[in-house]
Amino acid sequence: MGRIREGCCQVISPFDSRRVTRVGLEPREVEAIVFWTRDPSGLLPGLQELDERGYRYLFLYTLLDYPPPLEPNAPPLPLRLETFKRLSRRLGSERVIWRYDPIILSARTDAPFHLEAFDRLAAELEGATRRVVVSIFDEYARIRARLGALEADGFAVFRPQEAAPQFEELMRGLARSAARRGMEIFSCAEDHDLRPYGIEPGSCIDGALLERLFNIRPSGRKDPGQRKHCRCAPSKDIGAYDTCLSGCLYCYATGSPARVRKNIRCLDPSSPSLLPAAPKT
Repeated sequence: MGRIREGCCQVISPFDSRRVTRVGLEPREVEAIVFWTRDPSGLLPGLQELDERGYRYLFLYTLLDYPPPLEPNAPPLPLRLETFKRLSRRLGSERVIWRYDPIILSARTDAPFHLEAFDRLAAELEGATRRVVVSIFDEYARIRARLGALEADGFAVFRPQEAAPQFEELMRGLARSAARRGMEIFSCAEDHDLRPYGIEPGSCIDGALLERLFNIRPSGRKDPGQRKHCRCAPSKDIGAYDTCLSGCLYCYATGSPARVRKNIRCLDPSSPSLLPAAPKT
């Protein structure tokens, strides 16, 4: 909210901390804001101000129910569900999109686990959202070691091709469950074609949805900075790696818990950027 009031922020490149980009945040410069979060509770008091300043926005809300070893610092599930519903009551069901992502297949989180968890969460969220987005876990190199440490506890990851019948059962079951609860279901940047199971390819920054909700016309082209199968419209990401204390073991945006703690200690709410830029030489 400090950056909103200042009308701009600075983004430090994750590849070169000497590269700093200014992003304008004045209402006239922003077509829409897509908040992507696991816990929007801290922003709820600022929504009235966002409305009064004329911003258009929606939320992508990640909500899973994994065992604690995978999500050690997750708030209690009832609290997360109530926050989702509270946000939906405030904004409407089309502006709060549920993300069931990433789907990790393992001995402890197999197809039956996900089918039960997804259907239980969908029942809780029925009427609070119109859309759910799913994606399969991508085994990034930086998180392979973290998950590898849990293999003895039953979290050795199955790749979809290694569990084909289970994978197909899961995808069809998710589609059926979403339909029962009145939700559209889409995939996110998947190299697997999930359409045979009833899951259409989707996008997080969905230009067609933004146009329908806010009567704006975002660029119809694909964001060139995103992955091959990503369908998102061009956008500017103002977040930063290694700034989240949730500690989810599957998260690609956290490389080191120690680095996160260091970054949080250095956080200056009055600064234009989440992280300090490196001095130029």
